[in-house]
Amino acid sequence: MSLRVSTTSWQPESSRWPPRLIDAALALHDNQLSVAEPLLRAHLKDDPFDVAAIRMLAELAGRIGRYRDAETLLRRALELSPEFTAARANLAIALYRQNRPSEAIAELNLVLEDEPDNPGHANLKAAALGRIGGFDEAIELYETVLKDAPKQPKVWMSFGHMLKTVGRQAEGIAAYRQSIALTPELGEAWWSLANLKTVRFDEADIAAMQAELAREDISDEDRFHLDFALGKAFEDRKDAKAAFDHYAAGNTLRRSRIVYDADETETFVDRSITLATPDFFAARAGGGCDAADPIFILGMPRAGSTLVEQILSSHPLVEGTSELPDIPMLARRIADYPQGLEALSSDRLRELGEEYLRRASVQRRTDRPFFIDKMPNNWAHLPLIHLILPKARIIDARRHPLGCCFSNFKQHFARGQAFSYSLEDMGRYYRDYVRLMAHVDAVLPGLVHRVIYERMVEDTEAEVRALLAACGLEFDPACLDFHKTERAVRTASSEQVRQPIFREGTEAWKPFEAWLGPLKASLADVLDDYPDAPSFT
Repeated sequence: MSLRVSTTSWQPESSRWPPRLIDAALALHDNQLSVAEPLLRAHLKDDPFDVAAIRMLAELAGRIGRYRDAETLLRRALELSPEFTAARANLAIALYRQNRPSEAIAELNLVLEDEPDNPGHANLKAAALGRIGGFDEAIELYETVLKDAPKQPKVWMSFGHMLKTVGRQAEGIAAYRQSIALTPELGEAWWSLANLKTVRFDEADIAAMQAELAREDISDEDRFHLDFALGKAFEDRKDAKAAFDHYAAGNTLRRSRIVYDADETETFVDRSITLATPDFFAARAGGGCDAADPIFILGMPRAGSTLVEQILSSHPLVEGTSELPDIPMLARRIADYPQGLEALSSDRLRELGEEYLRRASVQRRTDRPFFIDKMPNNWAHLPLIHLILPKARIIDARRHPLGCCFSNFKQHFARGQAFSYSLEDMGRYYRDYVRLMAHVDAVLPGLVHRVIYERMVEDTEAEVRALLAACGLEFDPACLDFHKTERAVRTASSEQVRQPIFREGTEAWKPFEAWLGPLKASLADVLDDYPDAPSFT
């Protein structure tokens, strides 16, 4: 294959391209997607075997988040030209962004055989290794890349993420600082420091971030990351007004770049409640997979799920993994979900449970009999979880609505959690979560064990004992010394759970109460009745 295109640019490298394909490549390079798409489709109608054009169309699909379409196109390009390394590299990215890291690694191994010195491929492989728990190998790979090519700020930042995950905090901070030294406007690196929750920015740091934010030529992504980081800096200095202004600016800009419809979430919960009746579950009793291995910790993000995971992972019979993508992936494959659950046979429910266990096994590193899946948003899939894994334990980690929601508002998430960038959206999402959980409590009493964060803070031993009993586990003192447990933690609470119980989270929202009116209004009686749920009648 003589025609080659850079894996990071669509700028053509061959004078033999037809003018229309060159125009499409230039439009993609300038992110003019509405211009590029008709040019590419017209060209492919005339020449359906042009693998460079197929790859460009895949890139366009990827840029608007249609990674499954991108994957299909890239596989077609590789079917036509198996040696098209650039297309294979793009396929690895598409797989990674669909939370299929093992498949991405398989493709990257082939890519690296052809282009062993490309730091971008090695960086992606290291990130994918991190997703399946291959932290040591990932760190070695980052070290090799940075030894050979040290002036790469985003690789230093990714290296910092990995070091943070395994608890090497000082080295992680140094990696983030190196990233900033190379590219001071890299907002994500500043936010990564803030997101450790333990770093306190000094005057020089604040001045540096403000200087970068004042520039007109930085990207929106750098801008909102800087706002989130400055929000944390001013919150640490007890300047609530300045902190909230930065948090609000960062959220407003981030919200403008994503698509989220709170009405859709409300409708989904309405449909789930209509479906999940006592008769519905009774008719399917005895179905699903009998395995009792999984412990699901779910609820709102920033509600204490990482703390609960760390406590349980300190027990000798329980392995902590991470926020696994497998339940949402299974849900997406069910037509007309959630109503489509009605059409699934007992055998199909069992097959889905077994498939979940196979997929989750990629994350397992021990032979402990139980493992944790702490994807918070799995609350929306609780009926599915119970149908396919009826013996799984379910833990609902819940925190005061204002404390939980404001903690989300000041948190920039690397991906997902689209509801979290508006106080009104946030309150509605929390309310819908409580609605569905209250319904499950009514139709399947005793299925869910609820951990109230404030009670865990006030009487840790009693709550830990109750948690272990709900999981069918004997009490173990190590669960009270959870902060001493050495394990990789990938979430925003990674450093907090490496300390004794984090009490500050119960009142951190109070200095900001004057600005939380939209949140209170959308929470309505869920706020008034906490920790109990309203009747929703």
